[in-house]
Amino acid sequence: MRLPALLLLVALAPMQCTKEYDPSRAREETAGDGLWALAEDFKAKGNQEAYTATLRFLVARYPSNRRASKAREELVRLGASP
Repeated sequence: MRLPALLLLVALAPMQCTKEYDPSRAREETAGDGLWALAEDFKAKGNQEAYTATLRFLVARYPSNRRASKAREELVRLGASP
């Protein structure tokens, strides 16, 4: 009885793992999201130096984060190298 149950579980395992990650459905913020929010707060308070430094850190430390591409675009717009 154990073997058929084990085989069934093994056969179903790939179906459980095939979903791709969708960041828009994330329940928690990532570090990149937190850095992006921090950068936006610096921007709102007029602290351009901290804003730019935070965007650079986000890009350097979390280059594949969903916020990194926006941060790169913003740095280019500001004339600051990423």
